[in-house]
Amino acid sequence: MKKVLPVIVISQFFCTSLWFAGNAILPDLTKHFHLESHNIAHFISAVQFGFITGTFTFALSGIVDRFVATRIFFVCSILAALCNISIVFLNTNEAILVISRFLTGFFLAGIYPVGMKIASDHYQKGLGKSLGLLVGALVLGTAFPHFLKGFNTNYSWTFVLYATSSLSILGGLLMVSFVPKGEYSTIGKKINFRAISQGFKIKKFRKPALGYFGHMWELYTFWAFLPALILIYKTNHHLSKINISRWSFIIIAFGSIACVISGYISQYFGTKRIAVIALFLSCLCCLTSPLFILYANEIALFLFLLFWGMVVIADSPLFSTLVAQNAPTESKGTLLTITNCIGFSLTIISIQLFGILSEIINSVYLFVFLSIGPIFGLITMFGKDEILEIK
Repeated sequence: MKKVLPVIVISQFFCTSLWFAGNAILPDLTKHFHLESHNIAHFISAVQFGFITGTFTFALSGIVDRFVATRIFFVCSILAALCNISIVFLNTNEAILVISRFLTGFFLAGIYPVGMKIASDHYQKGLGKSLGLLVGALVLGTAFPHFLKGFNTNYSWTFVLYATSSLSILGGLLMVSFVPKGEYSTIGKKINFRAISQGFKIKKFRKPALGYFGHMWELYTFWAFLPALILIYKTNHHLSKINISRWSFIIIAFGSIACVISGYISQYFGTKRIAVIALFLSCLCCLTSPLFILYANEIALFLFLLFWGMVVIADSPLFSTLVAQNAPTESKGTLLTITNCIGFSLTIISIQLFGILSEIINSVYLFVFLSIGPIFGLITMFGKDEILEIK
C-alpha cells in the first residue's frame, strides 16, 4: 500500500498539468490566432466551465461509483490530453480554441475528484495526509506549465502542449497499471439519482461540504487577483522593482507545501481542528489585507502574502478528507465529485463579483470581500460535533 500513494500523487501531478497549459501560453495563442479581447476572457474561463460541467455530469450519472475508478482516470487522462493537443493539429479558429479548453476541463473532472476517490479507496487512516499530497500535486501541476514556458524562452508554444499532453497520458498509464482496486472500494450496480440529495441530508457530511464551499469562495479569487493585489501595492508605494509574476508564482507554489504539512499534522491534532484553524487564519488575512497594502514594507508584504498563500489552500485536502470520510460508501465518488462541482461554481461567482466590486470600491479594501467565504465556512463547522474523523 505504501507504493500506491506515490503513484497516485505522481499521476495526479502529471494529469493536472493540463489545467493551466492554455493560460501559460496565452500571449502566444493571442498573437498566433489573432484572438479578440472578449474571446480571451472566454478562453480563460473555458477550463473552469468545462470542469464544472464535467463534475456535474459525472455526479448525476454516478459513473464514478459504478465503474472502476482507475479506468475512469485513465480514459479521461487520454481524452483530456487529446483535447489539449488538438489545437496544434486542427484548422483552429477562436471557437475551436475555446471548445478545446472546455473539453480539457470536462475530462479533468474524471481526474482530480476521481484521484481523490481512488486515494480514499485505499486509505481511511491517514487519508488527510494522502489528500494533502494529492492537492499539493494539483497545485504544482497547475503551476507546471508556467515553469515549462519560463524554462527556455526559445521553445515554441506547442512544446508546452506536447509536454503536458504527454505527461497526462503517462499519468493515466501509471494509474491504471500500478494502482489496484482499493480495500475500501465499492462498485454500485445502478444509477442512484437520489444519492446527492440523500448525501446532503446527512449532517456529518453536509457540515464539511459547506466548510469546503466557504474555502473555495476565497481560494481561486485570491489566486486570480493576487497579481492585482501586488500591483495595487506597487502603485500605491510608487515601486518599480517588484516582479509581479515571480512573486505570484512563488506564493501560489508554496501552497503545495502547506497542503503536505496540514495533511501530516492533521494526523496528530485532528482533521477538523486543523481545517478550521487554516480557514480562520486565511479569513484573518482577508480582513487585515488593507493594513499590509497600506503600511507594510516589501519584505513584510511578501511574507504576509506567502503565509496567506499557504493557509488559503492548507484546508482544502482536509475538507475533502472530511467529505470523503462522512459520505456514504456507496456514493462517495458521486458526492466528492458534486462537492467539487459546487465549489468550483462558487469560484466563478466570487471572481465575477470581485470584478464588479473592483469598479465600485477602493482597491485597497477589495480583498476584505473574500472573508465572506471563510466566515460562512467557520459558522457551518461550529455546533455539536457529529463529524467522523479517522486519523
